[in-house]
Amino acid sequence: MNDLKLALLGFGNAGQAFVKMLSEKLPEIQRIYGRSVKVTAIATASKGTIIDAGGIDLLQVCADIEHFGKFADDTLGLCHKDALAVIEEADCDVVCELTPLEIFTGQPAIDHIKMAFACGKHVITANKGPVAWAFDELKSLAKEKGLCFFYETTVMDGTPVFNLVEHTLKFCQVTEVSGILNSTTNYILEGLAQGKPYDDVIVAGKKKGFIEANPAMDIEGYDAAAKITALLNVLMDAGLTPSEVDRTGIENITVSDIKEAASRGRVIKLLCRGWRKDGRVYASVKPVEVEMQDMLATIDSTTSVISITTDLMGKLSVIEHAPEIEQTAYGIFGDVIRVLDTEK
Repeated sequence: MNDLKLALLGFGNAGQAFVKMLSEKLPEIQRIYGRSVKVTAIATASKGTIIDAGGIDLLQVCADIEHFGKFADDTLGLCHKDALAVIEEADCDVVCELTPLEIFTGQPAIDHIKMAFACGKHVITANKGPVAWAFDELKSLAKEKGLCFFYETTVMDGTPVFNLVEHTLKFCQVTEVSGILNSTTNYILEGLAQGKPYDDVIVAGKKKGFIEANPAMDIEGYDAAAKITALLNVLMDAGLTPSEVDRTGIENITVSDIKEAASRGRVIKLLCRGWRKDGRVYASVKPVEVEMQDMLATIDSTTSVISITTDLMGKLSVIEHAPEIEQTAYGIFGDVIRVLDTEK
């Protein structure tokens, strides 16, 4: 059986962690599946683009980025083609959409995925934008073409949320989804509750690498809105977009608000929630006061939690404890393995 060939669109921290994980696990993959996995293209906006049908030396390109901040000038197959050209021209079976999120439209990732399907290629996306903004259309295109469309990494990194429902909750209807899905706001609220100045909390979070240079999309609830939309579109067939989420961020939460909540035995958390009513799915992202004895109150720092309520299994909760970049990498890796399983 031929090797499974991947094209990566985007090669940031998650992409680099993924290829290192893939390189480490290749002998085991070859033993179990009787075939290997190789990356034949990487397209980036700032580091260059590589197309090499023979397979890219993954550890070398990671080392080059660490040393030069881009692909080395003598890299075999180095070129200046854009993502759409790579999708069309590269010898690959799977397109991995790893580009940065454009939170208000899901583009250009949506067009990347459409092009991949048009070219008869499976898609794995770590970018939540397409699932939040165009899931029904993309799912239909994949089904029409008989192609895989996997997206486990889009919410809670590599935590098997979508796989959990699809593979182990068969015949269950999801009636509600809720959780703490944005680690930045959770970290900020916790820091304020500990009496730390807001600016100090932001600076510390940036140094640790999980608060963006401009954290407005997190603080104002846009990232959380995209995540709950993606969850509801997949798990509840909601057909929503992030613009339909009743969204309130934490930008107006003060230390006084946090102290007042604490005086009542409560803590403030940014809660995402989706529910079905009268045949329609509704969604909200709002700061709420949670009782100290509630499980949600224990979700600290960069930890996330999702609770899924079903008709047959009741309410289940999954917690991802303080994830690192390896968890995101595993989400991509796990979807690659799913493609291998599909093609057995």
